[in-house]
Amino acid sequence: MRLLRLWPDQSHFDFMRYRRFSFPFSALVSVATVVLFLLMGLNYGIDFKGGTLIELRPKAGQSDVAAVRHTANSFGFGETEVQEFGNQGSISVRFPLQAGGETGQTLVMQKAHAAFDKDYAFDRVETVGPRVSGELVQSGTIGIVLSVVAVLLYLWFRFERELALGAIVGTLHDIVLTVGVFVISRIEFNMTSIAAILTIVGYSLNETVVVFDRTRELMRRYKTMPTEELLNLSINSTMSRTVMTATSTALSLVALVLFGGEAIKGFSVVMLIGVLLCTYSAIFVSTPFLIYIGLQAGGTRAGQREASALPQAAE
Repeated sequence: MRLLRLWPDQSHFDFMRYRRFSFPFSALVSVATVVLFLLMGLNYGIDFKGGTLIELRPKAGQSDVAAVRHTANSFGFGETEVQEFGNQGSISVRFPLQAGGETGQTLVMQKAHAAFDKDYAFDRVETVGPRVSGELVQSGTIGIVLSVVAVLLYLWFRFERELALGAIVGTLHDIVLTVGVFVISRIEFNMTSIAAILTIVGYSLNETVVVFDRTRELMRRYKTMPTEELLNLSINSTMSRTVMTATSTALSLVALVLFGGEAIKGFSVVMLIGVLLCTYSAIFVSTPFLIYIGLQAGGTRAGQREASALPQAAE
């Protein structure tokens, strides 16, 4: 029985030829993402902003978004966000944080029930106060920062200096572009989004380590091989595994996007895009970066000339 091959085992594709396009393109997109983040910010969810979130489902017939928006805004609780979602005409209504603590949020719920109980069922109700939302922002930020720092320290000690720098650049690239997905798509950024970012960091690390482990192995075997050729060999020799991993992960995430429901749809979409970004960056960002910082196969550097004089290992 023949095994499934999404990528040939013995490939000789010249990936490094595209570094003159991929690396400047990625740098430009990363800078643009940072600019957009500073200008637009994230669409913070109720976890971070505080307030009251209500999801309504029509008891009969179709929902009327315009009427719900008009009624919600007439409560006098400030600008209310009203959006339709799902296949059953469900509506999410988000009220901003009210003064008066729990009493203010309770008043929101009382008016909402009085106005919508007749025509809509309340599928979901969430209320987050200012203290809780502030603590979540602080805890989430600290969690992301500490996780990223731990990953970068691991990479620094895991590889030689050049390989560590390449892995760090690739990981930061994936984090920045993942945040860019939130900025551009306006997907709600909440505690689930933090889980998505941390998962993507782990996936990015895994993809980069696989390629760089092979690079380090080949540097010891082929001490006089040109750098571009060695990096191409590293990617080609791991490409079958990379494609298989990315494909199986993407198929699982597509299923979650289509059938997972609204509660995890944002997480699933970001994860799906993140997997594609991580696969791209491991091949076209992290690895080409090694050329730009002067990585050379063992023996061509001044500090490694003694190694080049040794007999080469058999291929």
